[in-house]
Amino acid sequence: MYLIPIMAGIPLIGAILIFLNHNAKTRGYTIYATVVAMMISALALMITWIQDGSNTWYLYTQTEWMDKAMQAFEILLMVFIVYMCFKYKRRWISLLAILQTGLTLWVEYTIPLVESTHTQVDSLALLMCIICAFIGGLIGIYSVGYMKSYHENHKGVLDRSSTFLALIFVFMSAMFGLVLSSNLIWMYFFWEITSVISFLLIGYTKTEEAITNSFRALWMNLFGGFGFAVAIWLCAMWNHSVQLNEIVASANPMIIGMLALAGLTKSAQLPFSTWLFGAMVAPTPSSALLHSATMVKAGVYLLIRLAPALNGSLCGTIVSFIGGFTFIMTSLMAIAQNDAKKVLAFSTISNLGLIVACAGIGVEQTVWAAIFLMIFHSSSKSMLFEAVGATENSIGSRDIENMHGLILRLPKLAYVMGIGIAGMYLAPFGMLISKWVALKAFVDSGNVLLVICIAFGSASTMFYWTKWLGKLIAMHKPRVPDRDVTRKDEYFSMAVLCAITISLCLLFPLLAGYVVNPIVLSLFGATTDVLSMSELTTMVIMVCSVLIVPAMMFLVTRMAPRDIVPTYMNGINVGDNSHFTDSFGQSKKLHLSNWYLRFEFGRRRLLKPSQILAASVLIVTFAVLLGGVLS
Repeated sequence: MYLIPIMAGIPLIGAILIFLNHNAKTRGYTIYATVVAMMISALALMITWIQDGSNTWYLYTQTEWMDKAMQAFEILLMVFIVYMCFKYKRRWISLLAILQTGLTLWVEYTIPLVESTHTQVDSLALLMCIICAFIGGLIGIYSVGYMKSYHENHKGVLDRSSTFLALIFVFMSAMFGLVLSSNLIWMYFFWEITSVISFLLIGYTKTEEAITNSFRALWMNLFGGFGFAVAIWLCAMWNHSVQLNEIVASANPMIIGMLALAGLTKSAQLPFSTWLFGAMVAPTPSSALLHSATMVKAGVYLLIRLAPALNGSLCGTIVSFIGGFTFIMTSLMAIAQNDAKKVLAFSTISNLGLIVACAGIGVEQTVWAAIFLMIFHSSSKSMLFEAVGATENSIGSRDIENMHGLILRLPKLAYVMGIGIAGMYLAPFGMLISKWVALKAFVDSGNVLLVICIAFGSASTMFYWTKWLGKLIAMHKPRVPDRDVTRKDEYFSMAVLCAITISLCLLFPLLAGYVVNPIVLSLFGATTDVLSMSELTTMVIMVCSVLIVPAMMFLVTRMAPRDIVPTYMNGINVGDNSHFTDSFGQSKKLHLSNWYLRFEFGRRRLLKPSQILAASVLIVTFAVLLGGVLS
């Protein structure tokens, strides 16, 4: 099928052209053209697949030359990682790269494997391709204008925009290859490319903090990659086959456990969550891409693929526990954050935790909910990251406290944030349908601990989103008006993402019937009716929920008085409702702040105990699995 190499090749060719082009204007046109071609190719593949009868395609059996090229590139990646580790004196990390690359090459050269296909196209793979092409493509468009403003505001950072933008499109190409692979060796190859590209993106500014955080992301993802490589070795030793569908069907606990470990690290679940916190030092397009369309989605994609094998097993129990525990703990830690990107980072990990918990339960209802959560999270979270990045470029800060009254200062960006926050109320857990389905499935499974985690995690999620929204709609005008420096391509990307979020609600019945249900059917061989209310009622509730926040924001701004009324501030108001003169004649500034509960829920208080507990559970689990293998 020629469409697959074309779709994966377009962003790769675009990346080469972008890297070689240092003229900002022509580079921007190259990005626009690459994104359009990427979207068209993804749609063409989907349409062709539908016209063919929507059956799973298994393609490419004879791939000797491609296998050799991948092996050579794997060695180059290993050499690059070793070089960077020695350059920055993180030598021990290079051992992970050497071990996993050596193990996979040893499997390929010494263990005979049955002839198999290397690519599959089904409903889940196509959904991931659409998410990557459209959400990732819009982030690429956004990055054109953003990087110009970023370097205008960060004079001390060397402008390597061509490299940064090229890496984004290499990332997308690798993601296409990953989700379309039916063979673990091919999937592992693209899996490792995403790990290395994320390392480079996070370390873009080359500050000490960026370098430290990039290496943290590298070793954690290499650790997961080592688990992936061990799974490949075990499959080859025991079954002489590395086909993913056969692995799921056999449900070998040790192999499933190793693959689940890889999925947990890539999706930044506890105790591996800190790499995603650290990714916030990178420019916003990198954060948006990692969180919404590529990196973390690769982890939950693999776990959703494994869901039928996780059902009722020890691995499934542990995956669902880690997911639920991550959901509640990172939701609580998000309450204590005032940096908007950190709130988005914690909420991303929290959202992923709920998806991982659903995959761990591994029944039709929870996987149905997980897929919906993944779709809504992709559009809403990428929009929020973009809005925060544009706001930071305009006001010089991403502190939520500095967004006080943004609805009057930068109304367009405030509207975008309002819609994005409304989308996050819907997904993951304020979203009524997914909430009901996930909660019902957890109750039916008898897992009381998960039900408690989700109940309290949902409450804390509502808390931090409401605090942020309250800051945005405050009636406050600064002494000096803010200037919106957001460029047209940035607004275009955010506007389309807003439209996608609202359209997903409007088209909810079609989304359920033609996208999510077929995926569940392909994974489990059957599907169940998971909705207990009419689809029309469901659609109306979701549309009202996603529209009510921005609609109220619009009405508030229209009805707000245009004259500033002086308020009492424990002294003489100087006329701007922000400064006053106290009884000693000294100038004072009024400071309004949200309640962050840092003592109760701060990262310093909760992160270490959470990591220790999650790591202990994983260590005990793999000890039990290893004991079962050796006995």
